Order: sequence, then structure tokens, then C-alpha cells
Amino acid sequence: MLTIVNVLNCEQKYRELPMKKLLFLTGLLTTLSFSILANQQIIDKIKLKIQNMSGTQITSVTKSKVSGFYEVLTPRALFYVSADGHYLIQGSIFDLDDDLNNLTEEKMATVRKDKLEDYTDSMIVFAAKNPEHSITVFTDVDCGYCQKLHSKMQKYNDLGITVRYLAFPRGGPKAPAWNKMESLWCSEDKHQAMNNLKLGGTIPSLNCKNKVTDHFKLGLEFGLSGTPAIVLDNGTLMPGYHDPEKLIKALKAS
Repeated sequence: MLTIVNVLNCEQKYRELPMKKLLFLTGLLTTLSFSILANQQIIDKIKLKIQNMSGTQITSVTKSKVSGFYEVLTPRALFYVSADGHYLIQGSIFDLDDDLNNLTEEKMATVRKDKLEDYTDSMIVFAAKNPEHSITVFTDVDCGYCQKLHSKMQKYNDLGITVRYLAFPRGGPKAPAWNKMESLWCSEDKHQAMNNLKLGGTIPSLNCKNKVTDHFKLGLEFGLSGTPAIVLDNGTLMPGYHDPEKLIKALKAS
């Protein structure tokens, strides 16, 4: 914490600086101030233009690693917009000088990892006895490959993989799976209810305050279109079913 003594000492040292250094520092601070102001003006311009054109909600606007472009994160996708506000790009950008590193996936992995922290309390978790990794799986109880993944649960857990489920009834609110998954998240014994549904069985129809809608919206924000969709513990997205042996290799390599 700054004290009056600290401030006075700083002022004294500032006065003792040679004139050339003093002028240099003053100019540098002025340049930085103008740079920050100009950057904020560009961000405000981009936000205003996109919102006026489409009404799209904007989560954040930040400078991209790609010169002359800004990353615009929305609840449905990540876009790239030129600093002059004329051009918008949707899709993955790869760095040719860095082994084709996917800059878009790199950004989204960080976004997914951060956002998942807000949903841990509403996940249905099948914990490994000796956990080394965790995966978050967006699941649909009527999805065949989701059922296949669940049938290997013991193998995932034996390999030290904790499986955390979020709801993603891929057909949306009108799909039969939606009501099933609301009942699942309202069940007292969620593990047994999940087992029953993944085996093609039934569970009692229940109503309660649940997070199925929130999970579904989060999946859309992550760009999901199908299930299962697996998010590794570093935020990397692996669409589709992956057997335990392949998954543990991917986790160890991430």
C-alpha cells in the first residue's frame, strides 16, 4: 500500500532525474495514455457496430494475436473484426509459423475452462477413486454414443479420470430428452437415475428448479452441435465418443 512517505520519496526521485530522462518518461507516459484511449475507442466502435447490425450480445472484445484484428466473443461464437470495423471473420485461424497452432481453439480453451468453474455445483459427477484428470461431458440421455461412453464409466474411473456431466439435450426444449434430463437433475439419487436412463430405462417425471437450460446455453456458447462433447481439464474440446485408452493418452498429452 502506498504511504505518504512512499509518495514523497517517489516525488523526490522524480525531481532528481536528469532532464533528458524526465522528458523521455513524460513522453512515454503520454504515448501510453493515448494508446490506451485509442484502443478503447476501437473496442467501443466495434461493439456499437455489431450490436446495431445484429443485436448480438457481446461478452468481450480484445486485441487478437493477428495484427489489425480484434477477438469478439459472443454467447454463440468467437469472431474476428478488423480494427476499422469493416470486416468480420468467423472460423479458425492457424499460425503458420507455430506448427499450425489453432489460435481460435487456444482462445476458446481458456474461455471454456474459466466458464466451467461457474457450473461445478450443478454437475453430476462420477468420481475416480484416485483422480488424476477430470473431463466435463455434455450429454444427452437418448444419444447412442453417450450411452456407450457411460457404459465404460468404470474403465474411465479406473484410469484416474473423473467424469463430470452437464446436460445438453441436443434436440432442444421440445425434444423428449429435455424432460427426461430435467427429471434426472431433479432426482434425489442422480447417479442411479443417470444409470437407468443411459441403459434405456425410465425414471419418475419430476419438476424442480434445475440448470438444464443453463447447461444447454453454455453448450451453444461453446459451439456444440452434437453429443457427447468432451471438454478436457485444460479446456480443449473433443467432440464425439472417445474410448478410455484414447482419452487418457489425450489427457496426458494436454
